[in-house]
Amino acid sequence: MKTFPHTRIIVVGTTSSGKSTLAENLAIKLGLDFVELDALYWQPNWVGTPDDEFDTKVDDATHGDHWVVAGNYSRTRPITWPRAEVIIWLDYSLPVIFWQLTRRTLRRTFTREVLWGTNVERLWPHLKFWSDVSLFKWLFKTYWRRKREYPALMAQPEHQHLKLIRFTSPRETQDWLEYL
Repeated sequence: MKTFPHTRIIVVGTTSSGKSTLAENLAIKLGLDFVELDALYWQPNWVGTPDDEFDTKVDDATHGDHWVVAGNYSRTRPITWPRAEVIIWLDYSLPVIFWQLTRRTLRRTFTREVLWGTNVERLWPHLKFWSDVSLFKWLFKTYWRRKREYPALMAQPEHQHLKLIRFTSPRETQDWLEYL
C-alpha cells in the first residue's frame, strides 16, 4: 500500500464522471471527511440553496484539514481551491461519460434512489435534451468547456500550490485507488 500525503483533496470532472464515488472511496480509504457539493446545494424538490447559505456550508465543511470534496461548482472555488492541496481531474472521453450518465440515470430512475434528502431522478426530464433540467444537455454543454477550463485554471498563479492528478479512464482511476 502506498501512502498518500494529501489531506485536502478536490475531485472534479464533468457530470457522471464518478466524482462522488471516487471522493467517497478516497475519504473512506484515507480517513478523511467526505464533502459532496451536491448534497450541500440541493434541497427538497430540487430547490437550490441560496448563494450565501451555500457558501457558508462549503466554508464550514472545508474549514478543517482532512477532507475530500466532490464537485465542480465554480462559485465554491474561491473557498475550496486555496485550501486544497490536490485536484483530481476525471477527464474521461465523451463516450465513456455518456455511457456512465445513461447507466446512472436509468439505475436511479428505476430504483427510485433518493438523492440529497428527498429528491428522486425521473427519466423523462433527462431525455428532453433541449431542457435545462436534462443532465444530457448539461453534459454536452459543459464537456468541452471543462477540457479547456481546468488546464487554464491550473496555470493561474493563485493555483500553483495545487498538485494536479489527471485520470483519462475509469480503469486508470480504479488502479490508482487500489494502489493507495
